[in-house]
Amino acid sequence: MELIWLEDFVALANTGNFSRAAEIRHVTQPAFSRRIRALEDWIGAMLFIRGPQGVTLTTAGEKFRSGAEEIVRRLHQLCNEAREAGDKEVKTLHFAATHALSFTFFPGWIWRLDSDGTLGAIRLISDSMQACEQVMLQGQAQFLLCYHHEMARSRFDPSQFESVQVGEDSLVLLSAADAHGTPLWKLSDGGKPIHYLAYSEESGLGRIIAAKQSEGVFPPLETIVTSRLAVTLQTMARDGRGVAWLPLSLATADMQAGRLVRAGTPEQDIKMAVRLFRPRSPQSQNAEKFWMRLQTHQDMTG
Repeated sequence: MELIWLEDFVALANTGNFSRAAEIRHVTQPAFSRRIRALEDWIGAMLFIRGPQGVTLTTAGEKFRSGAEEIVRRLHQLCNEAREAGDKEVKTLHFAATHALSFTFFPGWIWRLDSDGTLGAIRLISDSMQACEQVMLQGQAQFLLCYHHEMARSRFDPSQFESVQVGEDSLVLLSAADAHGTPLWKLSDGGKPIHYLAYSEESGLGRIIAAKQSEGVFPPLETIVTSRLAVTLQTMARDGRGVAWLPLSLATADMQAGRLVRAGTPEQDIKMAVRLFRPRSPQSQNAEKFWMRLQTHQDMTG
């Protein structure tokens, strides 16, 4: 059995799609499929149910999943710790953060925590929620900063990960304005089709919006563009292409300048927490010091 088989398994379990998982693993789909089959042959059980819409885990696959993720994460973590042990001066903190938060929240937040300049070197990976989850599950980051809503599914098993809320934000439905400051697109436009700039399934914001829309509180929207990046949807909304749910922290400047206005009401905003996740298993000495500092800072400010 090879480690890459476990990494392949985790990628496929997370995406539910052979093509996307093969792309993540930088391998052709036929080669990826052969490796998954080899893993199943080695275990002696089918791990996935193949279907036209993708794959789902079998009972054996569900049983195998948590252990496989933990093994992959711990092996990568041990490699990082070994490298640090080889160089006592290396104290890099490894963060993953979703795109919007890496622009709007992370710089000021980490600066406040490092006001005395003692945190050491910091490495930040900025990507979609799905990619950041993959980075965490494979042990390539010690911490993940992301938006969180209790209704949206999370890939982090509470028995293996813990988190703390470090901020808050809201999703606001926004549109470009006409010459009178009225939204070009708005929810109250009766039967007029509302062009919608949507998040792709890799996006954590997309998961949150989908969870809220399942309540049936918003009218149907006609999706014309899909992207995993909030900044892409923000640009297209400014150009008048449709409405987009945007984090208030990202859209504040555009709202103040009148480039974007509400397409709904404040009561329709979606409130979100900003949370920092970490594995429950021990991290490097410097990472554990950071976690203690963060908890002390939270106690002092909140």
